[in-house]
This record gives sequence, structure tokens and C-alpha cells, in this order.
Amino acid sequence: MQGLMQDWPLLTHKVLDHAAIYHPDQEIVSRSVEGPIHRQTYADLNRRARKLASACEKHGLKLGDVAGTMAWNGYRHLEIWYGIMGLGAVVHTLNPRLFPEQLTYIIDHAEDKWFFVDLTFVPIMEGIQDKLPSIKNFVVMTDRDHMPDTSLRGALCYEDLLAEGDEDFVWPEFDENTACGMCYTSGTTGNPKGVVYSHRSNVLHAMSTNMADALGFHSTDAVMPVVPMFHANAWSTAFSAPMAGAKMIMPGAMMDGASIYELLDTEQASITLAVPTVWLMLLQYLEQNPEKKLEALKRVVIGGSACPESMMKAFEEDYDVEVIHAWGMTEMSPLGTLGTRKGGMENMSQEDWWPIKLKQGRPPFTVEMRITDDDEKELPRDGKAFGHLVVRGPCISKAYMKGEGGNILDSEGYFDTGDVSTVDEYGFMQITDRSKDVIKSGGEWISSIDLENIAVGHPDVAEAAVIGIEHPKWDERPLLVIVKKDGAEPEGDDILKFMEGKIAKWWMPDDVAFVEEIPHTATGKISKLQLRQQFEDYKLPTA
Repeated sequence: MQGLMQDWPLLTHKVLDHAAIYHPDQEIVSRSVEGPIHRQTYADLNRRARKLASACEKHGLKLGDVAGTMAWNGYRHLEIWYGIMGLGAVVHTLNPRLFPEQLTYIIDHAEDKWFFVDLTFVPIMEGIQDKLPSIKNFVVMTDRDHMPDTSLRGALCYEDLLAEGDEDFVWPEFDENTACGMCYTSGTTGNPKGVVYSHRSNVLHAMSTNMADALGFHSTDAVMPVVPMFHANAWSTAFSAPMAGAKMIMPGAMMDGASIYELLDTEQASITLAVPTVWLMLLQYLEQNPEKKLEALKRVVIGGSACPESMMKAFEEDYDVEVIHAWGMTEMSPLGTLGTRKGGMENMSQEDWWPIKLKQGRPPFTVEMRITDDDEKELPRDGKAFGHLVVRGPCISKAYMKGEGGNILDSEGYFDTGDVSTVDEYGFMQITDRSKDVIKSGGEWISSIDLENIAVGHPDVAEAAVIGIEHPKWDERPLLVIVKKDGAEPEGDDILKFMEGKIAKWWMPDDVAFVEEIPHTATGKISKLQLRQQFEDYKLPTA
């Protein structure tokens, strides 16, 4: 016997339909590239997304075609997501921080036929367009008054294109497993690989994200996704916030501490999401301007890389803002775990809760997670054993675009995240390192992440990174690389002394190196690859 429920495919445009019908007057506030603050509603978004879909269809864009975007978080980018996906085409977000050679490879590999570009990035695309023969139309995301004199072939003005569309356009129906989004991994080893999201996976992921023990957006929330829409599927906020009917605050190109604070304050954001480097800038701005407060902000979600304890305590103790530590991957749509309390922990003391809160958290429904040894044998959930973190679920990749990388699942259908982790008795996962970054010393593993998080707690340290350096006796030993805070002049011994008692003695770095800047990847993470290249000839004093 089969169920007698209606066939209602999980398509992304249904999220927008819901927002437009039940939250039509809820605001989407954007800092536009042209300058002014722009305001529209979910009803406006729905009307304009339909016009865009209609206009693009008239110009030949069809089901299955790929349209690239290179744009900031803003209302037009949101319209493109819903309009292009609703048409049945695929939105492929591009990270403008990549090198031209990487962009060319990715766009060519994805076979983008259309390309939407913010004014900021027009010069980038002008420089590489001759290497991109598959692109038929470039659309500059602005109005006629701000349309640049560009060499982009067949350049269309976004607002002119929109004017050709029909706001009564009817969304087509198609299989919910149809591709709707594409995002490429950062490519730390080999070429970047394409992750292809389906309508079904994006809707399920947004529903999972909106569960109360996850992010739990409400229609009374004002959500400010500082995480870019071109980074890891926007952490689902482009779907989960409209699904809840929450106000959206889109920061555009202004990502400095002062600009982020201005929007948080003036628009009364209640929850915001970004990587640690963004919050470091905000906290430094607040430290320099002690009269500034975060009165409306209730929760800040920190992911992308491990959140240092000092950052978490600054938000919670100085500004009374709850920190939700999150972890995920592009291949996971991307959220995989969130560090929220679970039943039975209500009366747990802060002293007992804090070490758990610092972990990456526990998975919501739709994510199955475990740690294994090299033979795929599951390891105990005791918070001590650490091994390969593997995951499976309906919003997790089963393959890369065009089969790059071959079979990426193990014998039981789990995807190896590349992280080395522990899972405790409560189900909270903690990443101890990336498998390629873990330091192997005398046959034992040392977590570079733990060392970094402790070192950055020193009052004179702005940023810290740890890499393994070759050692004749121990194979590898840790080198601590430090960026000093402005005006501070700590000595290496000061920092090592600060770390005493917080780690096992044999974990203590063998040396401290001071640098002006630590290299980062295009997604804002510390680039251990570049750091290892920078210090490839470094000799430890203990060697």
C-alpha cells in the first residue's frame, strides 16, 4: 500500500510563493552597489523574480541552462536566485576573490551560458571574457542611469531586461531533483570541483536549518547574512529566511567593521551570520568605539573556520549576544552541525557547558554523522577517540560535477569530509584538524586548531596559525605563526607561557614566528597550503 498524499514537488520557487503570500510586506533591506539603501518586500521580490524569469525565457534561457553570477548580497542577487531557479535553470555563484585563471576554469567547466555581474566586478569579467566562449549574454546588475560603458559582449542592463518580463509569469513545474544551484569547492588540492544542488536538497536543507534546535528563524527575526551568497550556498539563508518570513538585511560590498555595525544597529538585526574574520573586524571596531552597543542583536552564527574562545566570550560576556558555533561544507549545502543546547542540558552550569559550546555542535535531522578509522570502522562517541569525519544525507553530495574526483562515497554511502574529529556522548562533534593539516609528531596527532584557538586568546595576538615543520626525531613539530595586534609587541616566550597548562606539554609549539599577515583562501579561511610554502625552508631550533 502506498500513501495517498498529494504530489507537491519541493521546488525553490515555492519558498518565495509562501513568503509573498503570507509575509508580503516583510522587508528586504540592501546596501546597494550604487550607494543608497534599497528597500523592497517579499511581494516585490516575487513580482520582480517572475519578470526576470519571463524576460530570460524570451531571450532563450531554458530548463537546465547554467547562469553564472558574480555579485554581493543584495536584492537583485536574490531576484536572480529565485527567477533563474524558478525557470528551471541553474544559478552558478562565482567567488570574485579567485584568481582569473581559476574563474576561467570554473566558468568553462560549468558551461555557463548567461552571466550576471555586479558593477564592482565588471572589470574582472571584461578581462577574461575572451576565454569564455560559452557565455551568450552578460547582464550588468544595475539600472540605465548607472550602466557603464563596458566592452562585455552583448551586455544587457539588468533593469532594462527586467522591463521586458511579465510579472504574471507562471512558474513551470518539473521534477524536484532538477539541478538549481552550483558552487565550486575552493580547490585546495587540484582543480575546484563543482557541487550541484537540487531543488529538493535546497528546500529540505532550509527546512532542516529552520528547526528550533538549529537556526530556528522566526517571522519576527531580522536576519543579516554577512556570509556572501557566493560562499557555500549562502549558508541556506537565501531560502531559510524567506521560508520563515523573516526580514532580510543584505550588506552589499561594505564588509568593514563600521559598515557592518551600522546595518546591525540601524536595521535592528536580531541574528547575523559570517566567518570569524568578519567578526574580528566588528569586535575591533566596537573595542575602539566603546559607546557602541549591540542592543537588538540576540544571536551571531560563526562558521567557516573554528571560532576562538576569546571571540565567543567577547560576544557573550561583553555584549550579551549568544554565539552559535556552526560547521559545514559546500558539499553539505552547507550546514552540518550547530552548537545549541539539547534536552537535559537546561540546568548544566556555564562551567560545564562552555567546553561543549566551543565544539562545532551536533547535526540536525537530515545529517547522519560518524567518525571512522582508516578501515571505515566506526569509532566510539566518547569525546576522546578521533578519526575521519564522514556524513550522509539528502542534502549531501554523492558526486561532483562531471564526475570529477571519481567515486566520493565509501562502501556505506558516507562522504569523507576531510576533517579529523571527535564526537562526545552528547553527540557534539569537535574538529581537531583537517586530515591534511593535522600535525603528526612521534606517531601521535596534534591539533593545530586547538593550538590556534588558545594562542589567539592572548591579549596581544590578532591572529594565529599553526603548521607542522619537519623534525629529524619527531617527523613533525608545531610552529606557531602570529600576527600581533596593532601597537602590541609580545615576545614568543610570552605567548608560549600563556599557553602553558592549557595543552599537553608535548603539544607545545617548538617555536613562534611573527608575520605581518597570514594568508587566507578566497573563502576567508587560513591558507595552510600557502603558509607551509612560506615556511618550507624554516628550521626549528629544536631540530
